[in-house]
Amino acid sequence: MADIDFLIRNARLADGRAPVDIAFAGSRIAAVASGITCDAPDFDAGGKLATPGLTETHIHLDKAGIIGRCALCEGTLSEAVRETAKAKAGFTVEDVYARAAKVVEQAIGHGTTLMRTFVEVDPRAGFHSFEAIKAIRRDYGDAIEIIICAFAQEGLTNDPGTEDMLAEALANGADQVGGCPYTDADPAVHIARIFDLAERFGVNVDFHVDFDLRPEGSNLATIIAETRKRCYQGRVSVGHVTKLSALAPEAFAAALTELAENGIALTVLPATDLYLNGREFTHLVPRGVTPGHRLIAAGGVATLSTNNVLNPFTPFGDASLMRMANLYANIAQLGTAAALQTVYDMISGQGERLLGRSPSAIAAGAPASVVLFDAETPAEAVATIAPTLCGWRNGRKTFERPRPRLFRAPEGR
Repeated sequence: MADIDFLIRNARLADGRAPVDIAFAGSRIAAVASGITCDAPDFDAGGKLATPGLTETHIHLDKAGIIGRCALCEGTLSEAVRETAKAKAGFTVEDVYARAAKVVEQAIGHGTTLMRTFVEVDPRAGFHSFEAIKAIRRDYGDAIEIIICAFAQEGLTNDPGTEDMLAEALANGADQVGGCPYTDADPAVHIARIFDLAERFGVNVDFHVDFDLRPEGSNLATIIAETRKRCYQGRVSVGHVTKLSALAPEAFAAALTELAENGIALTVLPATDLYLNGREFTHLVPRGVTPGHRLIAAGGVATLSTNNVLNPFTPFGDASLMRMANLYANIAQLGTAAALQTVYDMISGQGERLLGRSPSAIAAGAPASVVLFDAETPAEAVATIAPTLCGWRNGRKTFERPRPRLFRAPEGR
């Protein structure tokens, strides 16, 4: 076959078919078939799983890696917000860039090719974090696409200046806008003003919302109402929403129906939601993690994501979405092949849907972007936390993680 620049041989696609060859021509896939013959350089995938890569829908690159600068005594959400607010007042562009780069490189090595990061823009952080993450987006753009969501972590009505700063960020490179009603003195006004900014700049909107285990006091109804009022269906996402995990079955099912019908996507953050919730219980501590896969069954969009890495919100992490998927499967008690396939979709196709994309596929004409995992199926990859082997984006190799080599002792010793 002519005009082939590179060939991945013997790769297994997510559909379970026999292994195939994937031919690259420049930055696109020229063909996907068995037994392709050509003289181009090649790579033998050894029958391992070939994917278009994973999608991170909810991460905070700007405040990653600050755990050593913060005091952790309570392990609560309020302490995390308070300690992070203190720390970010001292952020510099160089500091944020260095910490964010480390996490982005981890994410790339774990197979992530699309990422939405929240960046706090307010009088304490200024624009230092925003400028740093814009530089990260530029410098790592050949290996990963980064979407920036300008974010009001500490409120609007109670934080003068933040709203104007968000607008400035949206006028200067931010792709989306995000709010956090639970930190605002007037959550309903906060939600309306974030929507106002979204409409003004024509961007999608996200809310970190309902982050506790008390069924009452939800802000979800206000978000749903604003979504309908502004005809913003399909352009709104919500993160955490752990209150949903505390609802009785009938109320939970009704909430899922409303989310699905109004095109509001959900991101579950297993590590953070587990770590911060339920500390008021002395025994039979609830998981505090909303079963997002049930929203998919109800016709909606739900994803899994990292949220934070090594800070007061989550004092651990390595930006591995496959590890996060395995954690979620354990929490949600999902073990069948079909259920694990759904969990895999929550870090791949469902993530792309949340970000307004159609799910990627390895097919002729598609971008030559392929990540190989050390598994044969998506379900196996989730079950085993399969490591990546290597990856390409737009026809260029972006990373490799060789399999470990074992050295056996000689016989007789």
